[in-house]
Amino acid sequence: MSERELLLLEEQVVSLVREIGAEVLARPAPPRFRTLAELRAVFDELDGPLQQKMRARLRPLRPSATWADEFESALPTSGELWAIDALDGAVQYLHGLPHWCVSVALVRDGAPVLAVLHSPTLDETYAATLGGGATRNGAPIAPADKRELIAAYVATSSPPFVAQKPALVSLAGRSLSAMLGTVGAVRNLGAQAWQAADVAGGRLDAFWQYGADDVNFVGAALLAREAGAIVSDAAGQPWRAGADSILVAAPSLHAQLVAVLSSLR
Repeated sequence: MSERELLLLEEQVVSLVREIGAEVLARPAPPRFRTLAELRAVFDELDGPLQQKMRARLRPLRPSATWADEFESALPTSGELWAIDALDGAVQYLHGLPHWCVSVALVRDGAPVLAVLHSPTLDETYAATLGGGATRNGAPIAPADKRELIAAYVATSSPPFVAQKPALVSLAGRSLSAMLGTVGAVRNLGAQAWQAADVAGGRLDAFWQYGADDVNFVGAALLAREAGAIVSDAAGQPWRAGADSILVAAPSLHAQLVAVLSSLR
């Protein structure tokens, strides 16, 4: 796919995610729920039709591409596929919070070539193509240039169903303790991909998470790299689909943050 073809595809995907986001934003507030079963029912009723609509619109753009949710936790290493999420940050949305987005990434041979994230509540869209740079609402973005960890504003989260993985829970807890004693502030601001994109855009200085979470991060990793941020695992090695952790950081702080996280192993 040429650079021109990628940019045209980006325009089409941006139009789609903005349409989906506007549709969700215009809906009445989701009903209250009291149990996990009720939460799932509310989510499925909303998310299912949105996912189907996105697939129907994306399928003609790359007819041979498959879909990430057809696979397990790891993405395949060959072929093209779409990684899509009509309601990334669904837990926040279902609780009436604004920290959610619509996300789309096109992956080829295990690596992202296009990524678009749209936040309807902020009316903002992050977009990137491989080799084409990264933008927010069409303007180029770049990571922050902090020099001291004590001045850094960082974020973290956890993969789905993390309670079933005690080792990850332990690492997440110990890493949070280490960061709280080192950086200026730690927050969890909802959708993981949007937080990673905000590192690319200079709003956050870093984001880290333990656990493989390919579909959430494959597009955000492209956005961050194209903006000039460093995307690695917690040990400082370049992040790839299947990695057991992720660290997205401003270049000026990356080595210091790796040192903090590496001390936990």
